[in-house]
Amino acid sequence: MTMADARAKLAKIMETRVRAIWLAAAVVLAGAGGAVLAAPGAGGPADKAAIEKIVRDYILAHPEIIPEAMSRLQNREVSALLKSNRAAIETPFAGAVAGNPQGDVSVVVFFDYACPYCRQGHADTLKLAAADKGVRIVYRDFPVLSPASDEAAMASLSAAQQGKYSRFHNAMFDNPGKVSHERTVAMVRTAGLDELRTAKDLGAPALKAEIKRNLELGRALGLTGTPSYVVGDRILSGAVGFDALQAAVAEARQARKEGAAG
Repeated sequence: MTMADARAKLAKIMETRVRAIWLAAAVVLAGAGGAVLAAPGAGGPADKAAIEKIVRDYILAHPEIIPEAMSRLQNREVSALLKSNRAAIETPFAGAVAGNPQGDVSVVVFFDYACPYCRQGHADTLKLAAADKGVRIVYRDFPVLSPASDEAAMASLSAAQQGKYSRFHNAMFDNPGKVSHERTVAMVRTAGLDELRTAKDLGAPALKAEIKRNLELGRALGLTGTPSYVVGDRILSGAVGFDALQAAVAEARQARKEGAAG
Protein backbone atom coordinates (compact mmCIF):
# COMPACT_ATOMS: atom_id res chain seq x y z
CA MET A 1 0.00 0.00 0.00
CA THR A 2 1.41 3.40 -0.97
CA MET A 3 1.14 6.39 1.36
CA ALA A 4 -1.34 7.98 -1.07
CA ASP A 5 -3.51 4.88 -0.86
CA ALA A 6 -3.20 4.84 2.92
CA ARG A 7 -4.18 8.51 3.16
CA ALA A 8 -7.22 8.00 0.94
CA LYS A 9 -8.27 4.96 2.93
CA LEU A 10 -8.04 6.73 6.27
CA ALA A 11 -9.86 9.81 4.96
CA LYS A 12 -12.71 7.64 3.76
CA ILE A 13 -12.92 5.93 7.13
CA MET A 14 -12.95 9.19 9.04
CA GLU A 15 -15.57 10.84 6.84
CA THR A 16 -18.04 7.98 6.34
CA ARG A 17 -19.95 8.10 9.59
CA VAL A 18 -22.70 5.86 8.30
CA ARG A 19 -20.26 2.99 8.17
CA ALA A 20 -19.48 3.50 11.85
CA ILE A 21 -23.17 3.39 12.67
CA TRP A 22 -23.55 0.06 10.91
CA LEU A 23 -20.51 -1.22 12.73
CA ALA A 24 -22.35 -0.42 15.93
CA ALA A 25 -25.31 -2.31 14.54
CA ALA A 26 -23.13 -5.31 13.81
CA VAL A 27 -21.86 -5.28 17.37
CA VAL A 28 -25.42 -5.19 18.65
CA LEU A 29 -26.54 -8.01 16.37
CA ALA A 30 -23.58 -10.11 17.39
CA GLY A 31 -24.86 -9.79 20.94
CA ALA A 32 -28.49 -9.11 21.76
CA GLY A 33 -29.71 -9.49 18.20
CA GLY A 34 -27.32 -12.19 17.04
CA ALA A 35 -29.98 -14.87 17.18
CA VAL A 36 -31.84 -13.19 14.34
CA LEU A 37 -28.84 -13.57 12.03
CA ALA A 38 -28.41 -17.18 13.02
CA ALA A 39 -32.03 -18.18 12.54
CA PRO A 40 -32.75 -20.75 9.80
CA GLY A 41 -33.83 -19.14 6.55
CA ALA A 42 -32.69 -15.68 7.62
CA GLY A 43 -32.03 -13.32 4.77
CA GLY A 44 -35.49 -12.73 3.27
CA PRO A 45 -37.26 -9.36 3.19
CA ALA A 46 -39.12 -10.06 6.43
CA ASP A 47 -35.95 -11.05 8.23
CA LYS A 48 -34.14 -8.00 6.91
CA ALA A 49 -36.92 -5.74 8.15
CA ALA A 50 -36.84 -7.42 11.57
CA ILE A 51 -33.07 -6.99 11.82
CA GLU A 52 -33.25 -3.34 10.79
CA LYS A 53 -35.92 -2.69 13.42
CA ILE A 54 -33.75 -4.30 16.13
CA VAL A 55 -30.81 -2.18 15.04
CA ARG A 56 -32.80 1.03 14.89
CA ASP A 57 -34.52 0.50 18.22
CA TYR A 58 -31.27 -0.38 19.97
CA ILE A 59 -29.36 2.60 18.56
CA LEU A 60 -32.16 4.98 19.50
CA ALA A 61 -32.17 3.56 23.02
CA HIS A 62 -28.35 3.57 23.29
CA PRO A 63 -26.97 6.39 21.10
CA GLU A 64 -23.73 6.34 23.12
CA ILE A 65 -22.60 3.26 21.19
CA ILE A 66 -22.16 5.29 17.99
CA PRO A 67 -19.09 7.35 19.06
CA GLU A 68 -17.72 4.25 20.79
CA ALA A 69 -18.07 2.23 17.59
CA MET A 70 -16.51 5.03 15.56
CA SER A 71 -13.57 5.16 17.95
CA ARG A 72 -13.07 1.41 17.75
CA LEU A 73 -13.22 1.47 13.97
CA GLN A 74 -10.75 4.32 13.79
CA ASN A 75 -8.36 2.62 16.20
CA ARG A 76 -8.55 -0.65 14.27
CA GLU A 77 -7.89 0.99 10.92
CA VAL A 78 -5.10 3.20 12.28
CA SER A 79 -3.46 0.13 13.82
CA ALA A 80 -3.57 -1.63 10.44
CA LEU A 81 -2.18 1.48 8.74
CA LEU A 82 0.70 1.67 11.22
CA LYS A 83 1.57 -1.98 10.75
CA SER A 84 1.58 -1.76 6.97
CA ASN A 85 3.80 1.34 6.98
CA ARG A 86 6.02 0.50 9.95
CA ALA A 87 9.33 0.89 8.11
CA ALA A 88 8.40 4.26 6.60
CA ILE A 89 7.28 5.57 9.98
CA GLU A 90 10.11 4.31 12.17
CA THR A 91 13.07 4.79 9.80
CA PRO A 92 14.58 8.17 10.72
CA PHE A 93 16.20 10.70 8.45
CA ALA A 94 19.89 9.93 8.93
CA GLY A 95 20.96 11.53 12.20
CA ALA A 96 17.50 12.67 13.35
CA VAL A 97 17.41 10.23 16.24
CA ALA A 98 18.09 10.19 19.98
CA GLY A 99 18.19 7.64 22.77
CA ASN A 100 19.36 4.14 21.86
CA PRO A 101 19.68 3.83 18.04
CA GLN A 102 19.26 0.06 18.45
CA GLY A 103 16.40 0.29 20.94
CA ASP A 104 13.62 -2.29 20.90
CA VAL A 105 10.84 0.34 20.95
CA SER A 106 10.70 3.42 18.74
CA VAL A 107 8.93 6.61 19.81
CA VAL A 108 8.29 8.63 16.66
CA VAL A 109 7.80 12.33 17.37
CA PHE A 110 6.07 14.64 14.89
CA PHE A 111 6.87 18.18 15.99
CA ASP A 112 7.02 21.82 14.95
CA TYR A 113 9.64 24.18 16.39
CA ALA A 114 6.98 26.91 16.56
CA CYS A 115 4.72 24.76 18.73
CA PRO A 116 4.84 25.72 22.44
CA TYR A 117 3.53 22.31 23.49
CA CYS A 118 6.39 20.63 21.66
CA ARG A 119 8.79 22.24 24.11
CA GLN A 120 7.27 20.27 26.99
CA GLY A 121 7.06 17.22 24.76
CA HIS A 122 10.78 17.57 24.06
CA ALA A 123 11.54 17.48 27.77
CA ASP A 124 9.33 14.41 28.19
CA THR A 125 11.07 12.47 25.41
CA LEU A 126 14.51 13.28 26.76
CA LYS A 127 13.40 12.11 30.20
CA LEU A 128 12.00 8.93 28.66
CA ALA A 129 15.23 8.19 26.77
CA ALA A 130 17.23 8.71 29.98
CA ALA A 131 14.94 6.46 32.02
CA ASP A 132 14.60 3.66 29.45
CA LYS A 133 17.77 2.61 27.63
CA GLY A 134 15.72 0.48 25.25
CA VAL A 135 13.93 3.46 23.70
CA ARG A 136 14.84 5.01 20.37
CA ILE A 137 13.48 8.50 19.67
CA VAL A 138 12.81 9.19 16.00
CA TYR A 139 12.25 12.85 15.16
CA ARG A 140 10.06 13.88 12.25
CA ASP A 141 9.99 17.57 11.42
CA PHE A 142 6.35 18.45 10.80
CA PRO A 143 6.31 22.20 10.07
CA VAL A 144 2.66 23.20 9.86
CA LEU A 145 2.42 26.43 11.83
CA SER A 146 4.38 29.03 9.85
CA PRO A 147 6.96 29.65 7.11
CA ALA A 148 9.50 30.13 9.90
CA SER A 149 8.70 26.59 11.04
CA ASP A 150 9.61 25.29 7.60
CA GLU A 151 12.94 27.12 7.58
CA ALA A 152 13.80 25.81 11.05
CA ALA A 153 12.90 22.27 9.95
CA MET A 154 15.21 22.55 6.93
CA ALA A 155 17.99 23.80 9.20
CA SER A 156 17.46 20.84 11.52
CA LEU A 157 17.81 18.37 8.64
CA SER A 158 20.98 20.15 7.60
CA ALA A 159 22.19 19.72 11.19
CA ALA A 160 21.42 16.00 10.89
CA GLN A 161 23.55 15.76 7.78
CA GLN A 162 26.34 17.54 9.63
CA GLY A 163 26.12 15.08 12.52
CA LYS A 164 24.84 17.73 14.94
CA TYR A 165 21.10 17.17 14.96
CA SER A 166 20.76 16.88 18.72
CA ARG A 167 22.75 20.07 19.27
CA PHE A 168 20.48 22.10 17.04
CA HIS A 169 17.27 20.38 18.14
CA ASN A 170 18.03 20.87 21.83
CA ALA A 171 19.10 24.48 21.26
CA MET A 172 15.82 25.28 19.52
CA PHE A 173 13.76 23.97 22.43
CA ASP A 174 16.03 24.86 25.33
CA ASN A 175 16.28 28.52 24.39
CA PRO A 176 12.90 30.29 24.67
CA GLY A 177 11.70 32.62 21.96
CA LYS A 178 9.41 32.81 18.96
CA VAL A 179 10.65 30.96 15.92
CA SER A 180 11.94 33.36 13.28
CA HIS A 181 14.69 33.58 10.69
CA GLU A 182 16.91 35.48 13.11
CA ARG A 183 16.40 32.96 15.90
CA THR A 184 17.07 29.99 13.62
CA VAL A 185 20.34 31.59 12.49
CA ALA A 186 21.27 32.19 16.13
CA MET A 187 20.60 28.52 16.99
CA VAL A 188 22.64 27.40 13.96
CA ARG A 189 25.55 29.30 15.48
CA THR A 190 24.82 28.01 18.98
CA ALA A 191 24.88 24.42 17.70
CA GLY A 192 28.17 25.01 15.90
CA LEU A 193 26.86 24.25 12.40
CA ASP A 194 28.61 25.21 9.20
CA GLU A 195 26.65 28.36 8.37
CA LEU A 196 27.44 28.38 4.65
CA ARG A 197 26.46 24.74 4.28
CA THR A 198 23.27 25.26 6.27
CA ALA A 199 22.34 28.30 4.15
CA LYS A 200 22.72 26.21 0.99
CA ASP A 201 20.77 23.33 2.53
CA LEU A 202 17.76 25.58 3.09
CA GLY A 203 17.02 25.14 -0.60
CA ALA A 204 18.20 21.54 -0.99
CA PRO A 205 15.70 19.40 -2.95
CA ALA A 206 16.52 16.29 -0.89
CA LEU A 207 15.68 18.05 2.37
CA LYS A 208 12.51 19.55 0.91
CA ALA A 209 11.51 16.05 -0.19
CA GLU A 210 12.01 14.77 3.36
CA ILE A 211 9.77 17.48 4.79
CA LYS A 212 7.17 16.66 2.15
CA ARG A 213 7.31 12.97 3.08
CA ASN A 214 6.84 13.80 6.76
CA LEU A 215 3.81 15.98 5.99
CA GLU A 216 2.27 13.30 3.79
CA LEU A 217 2.96 10.64 6.39
CA GLY A 218 1.41 12.70 9.15
CA ARG A 219 -1.68 13.43 7.09
CA ALA A 220 -2.03 9.78 6.14
CA LEU A 221 -1.99 8.94 9.84
CA GLY A 222 -4.66 11.56 10.52
CA LEU A 223 -2.44 13.74 12.69
CA THR A 224 -4.17 16.99 13.54
CA GLY A 225 -1.46 18.85 15.44
CA THR A 226 1.84 18.75 17.26
CA PRO A 227 3.32 17.14 19.14
CA SER A 228 2.05 13.75 18.00
CA TYR A 229 3.66 10.44 18.83
CA VAL A 230 3.59 7.02 17.23
CA VAL A 231 4.47 4.24 19.65
CA GLY A 232 3.87 0.69 18.53
CA ASP A 233 0.30 0.56 17.24
CA ARG A 234 -0.80 3.71 19.02
CA ILE A 235 -0.95 7.38 18.12
CA LEU A 236 -0.82 9.86 21.00
CA SER A 237 -1.84 13.45 20.27
CA GLY A 238 -0.69 16.49 22.20
CA ALA A 239 1.76 16.96 25.05
CA VAL A 240 0.54 13.80 26.78
CA GLY A 241 3.33 13.80 29.36
CA PHE A 242 6.08 11.45 30.48
CA ASP A 243 3.82 8.92 32.21
CA ALA A 244 1.63 8.41 29.13
CA LEU A 245 4.66 7.97 26.90
CA GLN A 246 6.22 5.50 29.32
CA ALA A 247 2.98 3.50 29.45
CA ALA A 248 2.76 3.43 25.66
CA VAL A 249 6.33 2.15 25.44
CA ALA A 250 5.58 -0.60 27.97
CA GLU A 251 2.48 -1.60 25.99
CA ALA A 252 4.41 -1.68 22.70
CA ARG A 253 7.21 -3.72 24.26
CA GLN A 254 4.73 -6.24 25.69
CA ALA A 255 2.94 -6.54 22.35
CA ARG A 256 6.25 -7.17 20.64
CA LYS A 257 7.14 -9.91 23.10
CA GLU A 258 3.76 -11.55 22.66
CA GLY A 259 4.12 -11.34 18.89
CA ALA A 260 7.55 -12.96 19.02
CA ALA A 261 6.26 -15.71 21.32
CA GLY A 262 3.30 -16.40 19.06
